[in-house]
Amino acid sequence: MTQDHSTEDLVRQRVRALRIARGWSLDELAERCWFSASTLSRMETGHRRIGLDQLTAIARALGTSLDHLVAPEDDEDVVIRPHQDEARGMTTWVLSRAEGTRGMKVAKIRLTQPPLRPSRGDLPVHPGRDWFTVLSGTVLLLLGERTIRVETGQAAEFSTMVPHAFGAEGGPAEIIVMLDPDGERYHLHG
Repeated sequence: MTQDHSTEDLVRQRVRALRIARGWSLDELAERCWFSASTLSRMETGHRRIGLDQLTAIARALGTSLDHLVAPEDDEDVVIRPHQDEARGMTTWVLSRAEGTRGMKVAKIRLTQPPLRPSRGDLPVHPGRDWFTVLSGTVLLLLGERTIRVETGQAAEFSTMVPHAFGAEGGPAEIIVMLDPDGERYHLHG
C-alpha cells in the first residue's frame, strides 16, 4: 500500500466518522455538499477517488478543515515528548498543541536548578502574564526584589513586566504553566 492510498483511506475514514458523529445519513451529507448519495457512498468505500474540489466541499459541509481531514496519523499526534534543556535545568512537555485563547500554551516543566540570575543582575521581562501551579516540590519565584516560595498545591500569577525568574528549591519541582506567546518564547525556547 502506498502513502497515497493510506492517506486516501484515512481521509475516507475521517469523512465517514464525522458524518456519523453528526448523525447524518449519506443523503443528508450529499444534500449539504451538492453530491449524490451514491457518489458519496463510493467515495467513502474507496470505489471512487475524492478530488480536491470535492474534498473542499465535503470539509465545508462537515464544518471542518482540509488540514483536519488530510493530517497524517502517527505517534506525533498522540505522544508528547519532553524537551530537555540541561543548561537551564528544565525538562518541558508542551501539553497544548493548538493555539489556545489569545495564543496561550500549557506546558508541564520539571525544574532541577534554582532560579538563574543573569551575570549583570537584571532579571528578564517580557510583555504579558505568567501563571503556574506547583505539582510537586518547591519553586522559588524571583519577582523584582522579592523572593517568593511557592509550594506543592499552590499557584502563582504575575505580570511579566516585573523582572522575574523561577526555579527549584531543595530538589526537583514540577509545575504546570500557562504562557502567552511572549512567555512561551522566553520560558520554553529561551
